[in-house]
Amino acid sequence: MSFRARHLLGIDHLAPSEIVTLLDLAEEYVALNRRTVKHSDVLEGLTQINMFFENSTRTQSSFELAGKRLGADVMNMSMQNSSVKKGETLIDTALTLNAMQPDLLVVRHPNSGAVNLLAEKVKCAVINAGDGRHEHPTQALLDALTIRRAKGRLQRLTVAICGDIAHSRVARSNLILLGKMENRIRLIGPRTLMPSGVADFGCEIYEDMREGLKGADVVMMLRLQRERMDGGFIPSEREYFHRWGLDAEKLALAAPDAIVMHPGPMNRGVEIDGTIADDINRSVIQDQVEMGVAVRMAALDLLARNLRADRGRAAAGGVMV
Repeated sequence: MSFRARHLLGIDHLAPSEIVTLLDLAEEYVALNRRTVKHSDVLEGLTQINMFFENSTRTQSSFELAGKRLGADVMNMSMQNSSVKKGETLIDTALTLNAMQPDLLVVRHPNSGAVNLLAEKVKCAVINAGDGRHEHPTQALLDALTIRRAKGRLQRLTVAICGDIAHSRVARSNLILLGKMENRIRLIGPRTLMPSGVADFGCEIYEDMREGLKGADVVMMLRLQRERMDGGFIPSEREYFHRWGLDAEKLALAAPDAIVMHPGPMNRGVEIDGTIADDINRSVIQDQVEMGVAVRMAALDLLARNLRADRGRAAAGGVMV
């Protein structure tokens, strides 16, 4: 299997073949998760620590379930009330982690680049579960798997990513992944929610939602990241929904078989009409949740294989890892 990465810190360093390898393995875990007995022993004897410096019930529970179904010893560390607030640095945290001898470390952090810094200091495999406005690689991978299963392919699709692009690490990771897989990407939203330098992204940019959705195969809505906003980015929630919220009238402009996605949690009546979110013929939002567990199982499995291989080579050479 083609997957060389020691860590999963973002999508940018993954080759298209590595993305396909991970998605193909995730397909196997979809099947496993639908069985009565949902258990494997591929991570038996390994310790997985989920370290979340900001709240994310959905992502943390998905990683926890993924690790346990693969047989790992899983520990959750809620860092919001930890010694970090008392002045402990990330370097101190890394030293503490090394003393605990973990094998797999899943990290979510409010600051961009913090997960990369930890990965440089710890002696285990690291997965980025979202850092600041930087990346959220497993979300992009689960979105990719959802699209591939729904559309039968992951290439040459027109994908509309709509809403709060500026504050979204989900959008960034999806832009990179979908671009690698040769898709046509449209970014739709108010100018106030477009990142600086957006013209250099190689995407089509639309402020008019109706114009941007014409003929789209995939409609990916984004959550308004109010916790990352420090000003008046939108006129009002009512006006936002009128202009950029997804309803039946706007969705009718997309391709007849277009699918609707949202990374969650949704703000119904702001980003998306509840009827559209629950439409079993168009919405794949619940499929995204299911695919999230399978993709995270695949990521943990592949990183553990590379970790064991590295440790085996080091032991053969008499080097401590």
